[in-house]
Amino acid sequence: MIFLELFFRFFFVGLFSVGGGLATLPFLTDMGEATGWFTQTDISNMIAISESTPGPIGINMATYVGFQMGEGLGGLPGGILGALIAPLGLTAPALIVVLAISKVLMKFRSSKYVEWVFYGLRAASLGLIASACLGVARIAFFSADAFAQGADFFAAVDYKSIILSVLIFFGVTKLKKIHPIVFILIAAVVGVVFRF
Repeated sequence: MIFLELFFRFFFVGLFSVGGGLATLPFLTDMGEATGWFTQTDISNMIAISESTPGPIGINMATYVGFQMGEGLGGLPGGILGALIAPLGLTAPALIVVLAISKVLMKFRSSKYVEWVFYGLRAASLGLIASACLGVARIAFFSADAFAQGADFFAAVDYKSIILSVLIFFGVTKLKKIHPIVFILIAAVVGVVFRF
C-alpha cells in the first residue's frame, strides 16, 4: 500500500538526514530515482515552494510528496492522508531518538566520546547540505534540455538565474535590515518577468 511505503521511505529519510532541512535533499533525490514519484525538476520546484512557505523545508517537501502520491489514489481525501503520513514518517525518528536520549544526554554530555560523536555529526550535516546545494545549483543554473540536445557547456548555462542568485546573495548578506521574505518576493517577480 502506498501509504505504508510513504511512511517508511520518509522514516528512512528522517532517520539518516542528520541536520534536517537541506540535508534531506540527497535522500529525496535518491527516493525520486528509486520510485519515480518525482524528478529533479520537481525537487527544484519543491525547494522553491518550501523555501517560500512557512515551516521546515523537509516537512514541507514531505507534505507535498505525500499529497501528490495520495491524491493520485483517489482524490482529495487520499491526498490529505498522504500529506499527513509522509511528514509523520519524516519526524518519527527524531521524536523517538529525542525521547530515548533525553534522560541520558545531560548525564553523558561532558563525555569526550559524546563530543566526538557530535563533531562527526556536524561534519556529516555540512556534507549533506553542501551536496544538496550543488544539486540545486545544477538544476537552477543549467538547462537539462540543452544538455540532452547536445549543446555545449556555455549554451546550457542559464545566465539569468546566475545573475539573480548573485544579486539575491549579496542583497541578503549586505542589506541585513531588509527581511529575507522581501528577497523571495523580488525573486518571484523577476522570475515571472524573465519567463514572460
